[in-house]
Amino acid sequence: MFGSDCNNERALSQVEKSFLLHAERGDCATVRRIIEEYGGGEGDQEFDINCIDALNRSAFVIAIENGNIELVKLLLESQIDVKDGLLHAINEEFVEAVEMLLDWEERTHQVGDLYSWEKVERCSATFTPDITPLVLAGHKNNYEIIKLLLDRGATLPLPHDVKCGCDECVCSNQSDSLRHSQARINSYKALTSPSLISLSSTDPLFTAFELSGDLRRLSRLETEFRAEYNNMRTVVENFAALLLDHVKTSEELMILLNYDEKNPSWVLGEQQTLGRLKLAIKFKQKKFVAHPNVQQILGTIWYEGLPGFRRKNLFGQTLQLMRLSAMFTVYCLVYMLLPTSKMGLFIKKPFVKFICHSSSYILFLVLLGVTSQRFEITILEWVDTGWSRDFVDEWKRKERGALLGFAECAVVLYVSSKMCKEIKHLWASNLLEYVSDLWNIVDFVTNLFYVAWLSLRLCSIYLTRASRAESLGEDPWFPREEWNSFEPMLIAEGAFAAAMIFSFLKLVHIFSVNPHLGPLQISLSRMIIDIVKFFFIYTLVLFAFGCGLNQLLWYYAELEKNKCYHRGGMPDFEAHDKACTIWRRYANLFETSQSLFWASFGLVDLLSFELTGIKSFTRFWALLMFGSYSVINIIVLLNMLIAMMSNSFQIISERADVEWKFARSKLWMTYFEDDDVLPPPFNILPNTELFCRVFKLRRKKNKICNKESQLRIKAKHDSVVRLLLKRYNTSEQRKRHEFGVTEDDVIEIRQDISTLRYEIIDILKNNGMRTPNMSFEDKQVVGKKGKMIERRILRDFHIGVVDEVGKSEVSYSPNKRKRRTFRKEKKDWNSLVRKNTKSYDPIGSSKNHFE
Repeated sequence: MFGSDCNNERALSQVEKSFLLHAERGDCATVRRIIEEYGGGEGDQEFDINCIDALNRSAFVIAIENGNIELVKLLLESQIDVKDGLLHAINEEFVEAVEMLLDWEERTHQVGDLYSWEKVERCSATFTPDITPLVLAGHKNNYEIIKLLLDRGATLPLPHDVKCGCDECVCSNQSDSLRHSQARINSYKALTSPSLISLSSTDPLFTAFELSGDLRRLSRLETEFRAEYNNMRTVVENFAALLLDHVKTSEELMILLNYDEKNPSWVLGEQQTLGRLKLAIKFKQKKFVAHPNVQQILGTIWYEGLPGFRRKNLFGQTLQLMRLSAMFTVYCLVYMLLPTSKMGLFIKKPFVKFICHSSSYILFLVLLGVTSQRFEITILEWVDTGWSRDFVDEWKRKERGALLGFAECAVVLYVSSKMCKEIKHLWASNLLEYVSDLWNIVDFVTNLFYVAWLSLRLCSIYLTRASRAESLGEDPWFPREEWNSFEPMLIAEGAFAAAMIFSFLKLVHIFSVNPHLGPLQISLSRMIIDIVKFFFIYTLVLFAFGCGLNQLLWYYAELEKNKCYHRGGMPDFEAHDKACTIWRRYANLFETSQSLFWASFGLVDLLSFELTGIKSFTRFWALLMFGSYSVINIIVLLNMLIAMMSNSFQIISERADVEWKFARSKLWMTYFEDDDVLPPPFNILPNTELFCRVFKLRRKKNKICNKESQLRIKAKHDSVVRLLLKRYNTSEQRKRHEFGVTEDDVIEIRQDISTLRYEIIDILKNNGMRTPNMSFEDKQVVGKKGKMIERRILRDFHIGVVDEVGKSEVSYSPNKRKRRTFRKEKKDWNSLVRKNTKSYDPIGSSKNHFE
C-alpha cells in the first residue's frame, strides 16, 4: 500500500535548507547557482533537488504556490521531479504553470506509463488517486483551466451508479469502501461545476436538473455524506436559477421554458407547453421555478382571458370572482354543448377553469354539510304538517338500513366523478409520480373512506332486507341504542365523517394561490411532517407504559367491572357511577393506552388509581409509573415537539417565498392543459367533445413536426442557450477579476522590491560588473489580475462553449432516464459499464486544441 520512501525521512542538509529558503524567497539566481554547484543528483546526501520541507513541499511546489513562473521554468529545466505539481498548479489556479506543465507532460509521457501525479507515493501525496486535472479544475470551478483542458481533449469519466455491481465497483468497494464513496463524491463535485457544465453540455439546464435529481437520490442512499450531496445539489440549483438572471426578453424566456428535448415542436405564437418548466417541477428545482422571470410568465398565462384583473382593487376582484362562481354551471353546460363557442373557449382559460373547479368543490362541501345535518329531515320537521310528521317518524323508525337521501345521492355522484378524474390523472402519469404528491395521497384516502361508506350503506340495506325476509314478516328495525357495536350503518357513518374531514381540509390546497394564506399553508405542511416524526417516539412510550400499567391493574379493573354490572348485564350508573367509569381505563391494553393518551391533556386524575381491592404497593408502583410517564411524555416529549415545530417554522419562514411560489406553480400547471376542463360532476356526463372524440369527428390537436422543423426549433433553442451561457460566463469572469485590497497591497510591495532589485542590477552593470541578462519584459512586474488580462489578450482567449465536447462523457444524455416501473430486472452491470465507458484521457493533447 505504501512505498518504501515513506519511512526514509532524513534531516535536511545546510545546502538543502538554503535551497528551499531561496526558493521560498523567489531568488532564482541563487537557486540556479546551488543547482549548478551541487548538481542535486538523486541519492546525494549533501544536496537533493527533490528535497521537501516540513510541510511536505518541494521547491517546485513552493514556486507554484508563490506564483513564480521563472522559478518553475528553472526547476523544470533542472529536471526536478514534478510529481503532483500539475495538480498543485490547478489547485492554486496558476494558469501559466498549468499550461507549461501540460506541455511538459505531453513531451515526457510515454503511452502505457503513469502520469507524473499518478506516480506519487500515497504517503506523501497531497491528492487522492481519483483526483485528475479535470476533476480538480471542476472543484476549483476555474473557467480558464477547464476550457484549457477541454480544448486539449481531456475527458472526465462519469461515476458509476451507486448500485452498480460491475467487477470494478465490487473490487473497489471491498478493498476500501470509504475511498470508493469519496471517489464518487469527487466525481460529482467536478460534474456540478457550473463552468464545466457551461463548457461541456449542449443543454445545461437539463444537465443541471438531472444532476440535482441524482444528487437527491444519492443523499438518500448514502446518508453518511448527505451534507456533501446536498451542498452539491444547491450548487447546480443555483446555477440553473442564475442562468435566468441573464434572460433579456420574453422571447428568450419562452423559448427556454417551452423546449422539450424529446419532441421540440413549440414555436413562438402557439399555446405554451412549458415542457422545460414541467421538467423543473419534476426534479423539484424550486429556485428555478420561483425565479421572478418564470413567475412573471406564469402569471401572464394564468390570468389570460381576464385582462386588467390584477389591476383592479379588492372590491372589483371580489365582484368578478363572485360572478364567475355563480356562472360556473352555465359555462359548463355551454362547453358540453358548444365547446368551440366563445363562452366554451372562455372556460378553458386557466384562471376561469380554476374558479369553476373551486366553485364546484365548494358546492360539494355544501352538499356534505347538508348531508351531515340531515337537511331533508330538518326541512320536514320545520314544515310540521301531518304527512311530514308521519314521514319523519317512519324514517326514524326505519333508520337502520335506510335508503340514500337526495343529498346523499348527489354526494355519490360527486364522489364518482372525482374518482374518475383521479383515475384519469393516475393513468396519464405513473404510480411513482402520483404518490410523490402528498395531496394525491390525501385524495386517495378520502375516496377510500367514501367507497367504504357507500359499500357499508349498501351492505346495511341488504342485511336489513334479508333479515326481514328470513324473519317471516317480523320487524327488522329497532332503535339505534339497541344496535350492535359493529353495525354496518355505524361504521359507514364513521367512514363518512372521516371522509368529510379530509374533504374540508382539502381547501388548504386551494389556498396556496393566495399570497397571504399560501406561505402559511407551506409552514403548516412542514409542521405536520414533524408531528408525524414525533408520534413514532410518542407511540413507543405510550405502548411501553400501557403494557406496564395494564399488567399491574387489569385484575382490579375486572373487580370494578363486576361491581358496576348487574347479573342481567346492564350497568348501574346510579349506584356505582365511579366503578362504571373507571373500570374501562385499565381493562385491556387498548383501553390503558387510551387513558394514557388522554392523560397527556390532563383528563385523567389520580382518583383513577383508587380501585377496588388494590394493595398499597401496587398503587404506589402504578402511581410511580404514571408519574414517570407524565415526566417523559408531557414535559420532555411535548416540549421537544414544540421545539421541533418552532425550528421548522423558522427554517421554512426563511425560504417561505420560494416554497410558496413553487407550490403555487405546481397548482397553476395543472390548469394550463386543455384536458380536464369540466369540473365534477360534469366531467362524467356525456358532452359534444366526447362524442366527437369517440367517433373521430375532430382532428387531433397534437402537432407532429417534421425533422427539419425540429432541427430548426432545436437550433433556435441552442442559440439562446449559448447566448445565456456567454452572458453568465462573462459576468462570472468579471467577478473573478475583483481581488481584495490585501492582495493589491502585497502586489504593490512586490513591485517596489522588484523595481529596487532591477535598479541595483542596472547600477552594477553600468560599473562594469557581470550581471544576468534581463529583458525589458522581465522588468515589468504586474499583479495577478494584470497577468490574467495580459495572458488572455495575447492568447486571443474567448468565452464560449466547447462544442466538440458537448456530447462527451461530461454531459448527461437526455435519453438516459426511462419510465420507472415496479418490475425489477436483473442488470448485467459489466456490460452496461462497457457500453457507456469511452476512452479516457486525463489531459488530452495539444494536437486536439482548436481555436
